Amino acid sequence: MSPEVSVGAEVFSVDESVELAVVERSGFVESRHAGSAVVLGPDGTIVRTLGAPDRPVFPRSSMKPFQAVAVMGAGVPLEGANAVLATASHAGTPAHLSVVRSLLAQAQLTEDALHCPADWPLDTAARDELVRAGEHKHPVFMNCSGKHAAMLLACRVNGWPTESYLDPQHPVQQHIRDTIERLTGEKVVATGVDGCGAPVHAMSLIALARGIQRIATASDGSPFALFRNAALLKNAVLADGWAIDGPGRANTVVIDELGVFAKGGAEGVMVMAAPDGTTVTLKVLDGSLRAASIVALRLLADAGALSHEDVDRVAPKLDLAVLGRGEPVGAIRASYA
Repeated sequence: MSPEVSVGAEVFSVDESVELAVVERSGFVESRHAGSAVVLGPDGTIVRTLGAPDRPVFPRSSMKPFQAVAVMGAGVPLEGANAVLATASHAGTPAHLSVVRSLLAQAQLTEDALHCPADWPLDTAARDELVRAGEHKHPVFMNCSGKHAAMLLACRVNGWPTESYLDPQHPVQQHIRDTIERLTGEKVVATGVDGCGAPVHAMSLIALARGIQRIATASDGSPFALFRNAALLKNAVLADGWAIDGPGRANTVVIDELGVFAKGGAEGVMVMAAPDGTTVTLKVLDGSLRAASIVALRLLADAGALSHEDVDRVAPKLDLAVLGRGEPVGAIRASYA
């Protein structure tokens, strides 16, 4: 099998990646995670690269902040938890589902309008409660349902058809693509179908970092609506970190404990922006997210945007322990040079 994955005319090569993290068990390195990363300084300059951050990747759910800003730019006045659910990979707790249902109610649509796949909540307690109640998998429980509800609300506000809202040629998807290109400063190089059924657009980690930094540093006093909306989203995420992920889950912990704008994506993608604007994006090549948060935090600390002491304080809350008979016998740790 070739060690390369083609994306359009581009190639992401194993040979160009570097080791980002290791998994240690009883003093023995059991596994290694390779990938690429880029760090932007507060002024937007590239201050560090690892691997090949110029190669395109599918950001997966790390693209959701762009989709949420696009929905707001389409005339949907999202605020507070409503804005955060539009960019969330939520855990499906009752609080999350209440917001998703509120968005659908604003659109005067039922849960049947959601075209994301049926799923169980990511939150174990929420799932167990639904099973005990005799419920079944449903699209509203799926972690992307908030994003889908927001897209549907944008369709209703603009008089666009709702049945075809996931078609790449649909007005809401065209508006999202345009917003992504404006925020990242790059043309989309390839388009695929995300796990939730929505279009996902390939871009370099550098472009992804630039777009996320523009959201994380946006001012609500900007003369441009795009950046006013971005500021509203950023402020909502930092104020309601529970909504983007869930209690005790990695993105929520990082947001609430460190004030860092964070959004993970499937297949090992992570974006983080520190309060001073320093921004990290990374892709773990094997698709695992288990080391992504600690690697991104260490890179922010190395850049001086966070203290290593604060990262050390938060690390135990990120599920990094390697267990043997239920007891810690090692850990997942960043290992890049």
